[in-house]
Amino acid sequence: MAAAKRPRRSAAGKRRVTGRATAVRNRNARRSSSAAIVNALTRPVKGAERRDIGHVRLEVGRAGEARVKRLIYPPGFRWSKDMKPAVGTALCMHGHVGFLVHGEIHIEYPDGCVIEHKAPHVMAIEPGHDGWVVGSEPAIVIEFDFEGDTVRRTGLRPQHRH
Repeated sequence: MAAAKRPRRSAAGKRRVTGRATAVRNRNARRSSSAAIVNALTRPVKGAERRDIGHVRLEVGRAGEARVKRLIYPPGFRWSKDMKPAVGTALCMHGHVGFLVHGEIHIEYPDGCVIEHKAPHVMAIEPGHDGWVVGSEPAIVIEFDFEGDTVRRTGLRPQHRH
């Protein structure tokens, strides 16, 4: 009779998990880690004004003459679907300067140019764009603006061009 195979053990005498079980455990650890990061990044910002608009959670605080904003875009968000009705313009006419902390977003201009941003990424987005979240994770952006004077004060072009 053949001897039963015993689980492989490490030098410390603990059972080692190999193959598919390791891959599953690693994948689950990454999911858990990602969820913990999102949880930490979405906690309320102390001292910030909070509001929800077009399915986006927006928290705004003042820093000198600028505003610092945290925007949380949910999976499935698209500006032309979710914000257009609230704002009333065909495209987003605000310039954005900031940092994509988590997730992935794509920005499309009327000329068909699509720019992909995947965290971590510094962003400068000219006015006149549509944008959407890619994938099943929220996109979390830290943005700096000067309300109606953002384009001029940050040096953005007033419209996208090549």
